[in-house]
Amino acid sequence: LPLPLPGRPRLGQAPLLALPLLLLLVGPAQPISFQLPGKARKCLREEIHRDTLVTGEYEIGAPPGSSSGPSANLKITDSAGHILYAKEDATKGKFAFTTEDYDMFEACFESKLPVGTGRMPDQLVILDMKHGVEAKNYEEIAKVEKLKPLEVELRRLEDLSESIVNDFAYMKKREEEMRDTNESTNTRVLYFSIFSMCCLIGLATWQVFYLRRFFKAKKLIE
Repeated sequence: LPLPLPGRPRLGQAPLLALPLLLLLVGPAQPISFQLPGKARKCLREEIHRDTLVTGEYEIGAPPGSSSGPSANLKITDSAGHILYAKEDATKGKFAFTTEDYDMFEACFESKLPVGTGRMPDQLVILDMKHGVEAKNYEEIAKVEKLKPLEVELRRLEDLSESIVNDFAYMKKREEEMRDTNESTNTRVLYFSIFSMCCLIGLATWQVFYLRRFFKAKKLIE
């Protein structure tokens, strides 16, 4: 019998290889950290689907060598300007909300530290924002439903599969909308081109008859 090629999975190994790949997809997301200067405002934007749970945890550190603590405001809004979460003089906390529609959401940090004559050290902002499968607390689900570790991983993979299917369904819907828009635009361009051509032909015909009548009035032609 021919031996399998080295480094090439056999037929029965494909499902075993797919499971670790899916486990990597549901791995924990890394938090975002950045420096916030004095009297500055920085915003982070992300598009999120409708009916999606969004959770987050933030921490704002005081500038090194500063006698005062951290001083910044946090505000989370959607594209319409609705405030989903707001906190003044934020230092450390958590937030959670559920989206009502597919939209662009914005998390803004605004520093309140005064800018002095010298160089003011920046504040360190750490934001860990999760949504969808990442935002679910599977440890609590396991305690409530008394699930085994393998059952918890299967539940997570099931939620991930559902999220991927929803993403593909949304992309298909957007593709259909874009196709309808393109077809409508092409139809309008075609009608406009036909109308423009008819106008040019009519204008050229009118010019010919006008010039012919003008030249006859001047007796330049018979």
